Amino acid sequence: MRVPGIGGPHAVITAALEALGDAGIAVEAVSPILSTAPIGPSQRRYANAAAVVSSDLDPENLLSRAQTIERAFGRRRQGQRWRARPLDIDLILWDGGVFLSHRLTIPHPAFRTRLFVLAPAAAIAPRWRDPFSGRTLRQLSTRLTAPRPLPRARHTNRVEAARVGP
Repeated sequence: MRVPGIGGPHAVITAALEALGDAGIAVEAVSPILSTAPIGPSQRRYANAAAVVSSDLDPENLLSRAQTIERAFGRRRQGQRWRARPLDIDLILWDGGVFLSHRLTIPHPAFRTRLFVLAPAAAIAPRWRDPFSGRTLRQLSTRLTAPRPLPRARHTNRVEAARVGP
């Protein structure tokens, strides 16, 4: 989704990373930007990236700061859950392990099943570990992308006979 005065999805991500820095959140590493298919009814492709950031803010205040940036880019949190939006900043993991409040759950509950999250995150922090499974981001990403053997066909030794005649 284009944002007036900024541009398309790739430019939005670049500008959002700059806005994080302007908000006092140090951006330490940024993944390549990936173009991915949508989840839900949206028809357009999305641009996704991951960043390692550092801040003195606790997770809830960091979320508030991220949501302020989202609003500045035109994000409105109303209406259909999976609708197109100009910017979505999620807090996936943090170095404090697990965090749970009424507003925020870290690690993000669905991150282990979303390649559009894991692929960019694993590109910049491959050794970070999921505090529940103990697996690294690289391992979690590989679990979603590794070729899987086809299920074996089940053979039976049953012989069917047809009776012909009287």
